[in-house]
Amino acid sequence: MARTEDPAGRERILTAATALFYANGVRAVGMAEVIAAAGCGKHMLYRHFPSKAALVAAYLRRVRAEREKSTGRALAAAAGEATGAGEQLVALVAEVAAWVQRGDCRGCAFRTYLTEFPAGDDEPAMVARDYLRDTRQQVDELVAALGEPKITGDRIWLLIDALYGGTGTPPQIAVDWARELTEVG
Repeated sequence: MARTEDPAGRERILTAATALFYANGVRAVGMAEVIAAAGCGKHMLYRHFPSKAALVAAYLRRVRAEREKSTGRALAAAAGEATGAGEQLVALVAEVAAWVQRGDCRGCAFRTYLTEFPAGDDEPAMVARDYLRDTRQQVDELVAALGEPKITGDRIWLLIDALYGGTGTPPQIAVDWARELTEVG
């Protein structure tokens, strides 16, 4: 008898993999662990994700969508402020500061992946690098709109890196420094 298709299977696998990869790192998680956590069979996993790289790329795309949704809300809320781009830069740093203060935060999924696989040129590495490039470009565009020199973007990016890196940078100090760098009230 043929098995009936499980329409929620792909989502269940991706949800389980996301939790495991984020908590433990990609390298530490095997496909057998994903199968057990998702409660699926090996064939179902590989039907939806033909390789671990495909599953990791889907995980990173999911995290990107979550991060873009969260930063989008923060930027939209700050867009109406009189200072515009400056307030948006502060909002961007404040959003990252809030993100890293969550109890389950284990840093930046993209930076972590690239740390685990520094020479990676596979699909997950491209997803990670694309996200970091795009978010850096977002910072640079806001800095340009503010009329600040490029070094201000470098400094804001350094604050974001420090927050994600768990260097002990107190989140409010990062937000205050971003405000000072952008001369926002």
